[in-house]
Amino acid sequence: MKHVIIGAGAAGITAARTIRKLRPEDDIVILSEDKQISSRCMLHQYISGGREAERLRFVPEHFMEENRIAWINGHRAASIDTSAKCVHYEEGSVEYDKLLVATGSDSVIIPVGALRTAQNVSGLRHFTDAQTIREAAEGAQKIVIIGAGLVGLDAAYALLERKKDVTVIDVMPGILTVNLDEHAARAYYDRFSAAGCHFRLGAKMAGTVEDAAGNVVQVELDDGERLPCDFVIVAAGVRPAIGFLEGSGISVDRAINVNAYLETSCPGVYAAGDAAGLSGIWPNAMRQGEIAAKNMCGASVEYTDTFAIKNTVNFFGLPSLSVGLLNPEEGDVVQVREDRNTYQKVILREGCVAGVILQGDIAGSGFWQYLIKNRIPVDGINKPIWKLSYADFFGMDDAGEYIYAANG
Repeated sequence: MKHVIIGAGAAGITAARTIRKLRPEDDIVILSEDKQISSRCMLHQYISGGREAERLRFVPEHFMEENRIAWINGHRAASIDTSAKCVHYEEGSVEYDKLLVATGSDSVIIPVGALRTAQNVSGLRHFTDAQTIREAAEGAQKIVIIGAGLVGLDAAYALLERKKDVTVIDVMPGILTVNLDEHAARAYYDRFSAAGCHFRLGAKMAGTVEDAAGNVVQVELDDGERLPCDFVIVAAGVRPAIGFLEGSGISVDRAINVNAYLETSCPGVYAAGDAAGLSGIWPNAMRQGEIAAKNMCGASVEYTDTFAIKNTVNFFGLPSLSVGLLNPEEGDVVQVREDRNTYQKVILREGCVAGVILQGDIAGSGFWQYLIKNRIPVDGINKPIWKLSYADFFGMDDAGEYIYAANG
C-alpha cells in the first residue's frame, strides 16, 4: 500500500507517524512546498532572531529517514487525477493508493493597490514567509503590518525586538478581537504602545504608493493618511490552500468537504487541518491527521472532537487563554474577578459555563475547558464559581443528571 500525504504541517506529519506505526511495511510519500519542517507558532521567533531555522522543527532532525518516508520537498501540488490516483507537481508526479490532503492555508493578500504585485509585501504563514521578512528586516526600518490579530502582533512583536518602526493597521476598533475580549486585549495594546508600536485601528486600506521599481513606499488609509514604509506584512486572514483541486472531482466549498471519517467525496482521498475547514489549531490538526491516517489504514474511526481552545496569547510576559465564548449575549451571566496581576471572566449560559478568559494566571485552564466542552451544569452547586474543582463533580446518575459533592 502506498500512502501519499500533501503537506508537512501538524496534520501531515502526525498522519505519517501514525501510518508508519500501524503499517510498518507500507510506502509513505510526503509532498510539500516547504523544504523544512517547522512550527508556524514559532515563526515570529525566527524573524526576531531568537531562534535559528533548525530550532523551528517539531520533529527530530532525521524524522523522514528514521520513518522511511520519501520526502518530495520544495514542490507545490499542481493537480490531482483521482481517476488515475496520481498527484502532479511542477516537475513530476506520484501515484497513490491512499491520499491525504493536509496543505494547510495561505495568507490572503488583500487586493488593494500594489499589495499583490509588489516585491516588498509578504504574508506570514510559512517558513518561506518568515525568511522573506527576516531578510527584508535587515534593510527595512519602517514596517507596516495589516491586521491586528495574533499573526499580525506576532510579527509586530518580533520586529519591535529588532528595533524597527512598526505600525499596525486594522479595520476593527481593537486588537486580538478573535482571541480576547476588549478588556483583556487592552492590556496588550498598552504594552505594545509602550514598546513603540503605532496603531491605526478602525481604519481601512484605500491604496498604495509605489516607487519606480513597483515597491510600496506608502500605504494610504481611507481617511487620507499616508504611512511611509519600507516593507509591508499582510496578516488580514487566511484561506485553505486547495486551489490545485480544481478539476479533481473532490467536492470543495470554502474548504474540502469531508465526512465523519475525514474522507472526501472521492474514495480513498482524505483531508485534515485547515484544508478540511475544521478547527485548524495545532492540537486539533494533529488529531485530525491521526484519525485520517487510521482510516487510510483500514480502520473506521470518526472524528468527533471539534471543540477547540482559542489560541493562547503571550506577549511581554503576560499569558492569556480563552475558551468558548468571548462576549456575553442577552440572558447570560458574567462573573469577573481582577487584581493588578490577573483578569478572569466566566460567562454562564443556561446554568453552564459557556466561556472563560484567563489572563496573567492561566493555571486550571483544562478544568474550564472540560466544563465548557461537556456542557456540565454548575448552577446546582452552592459555591462561588471561582472555587469549583473536579472534586465538586461525582458523575451522572441513572437519569443522566450530574451528581455534585456536598454543597457549601
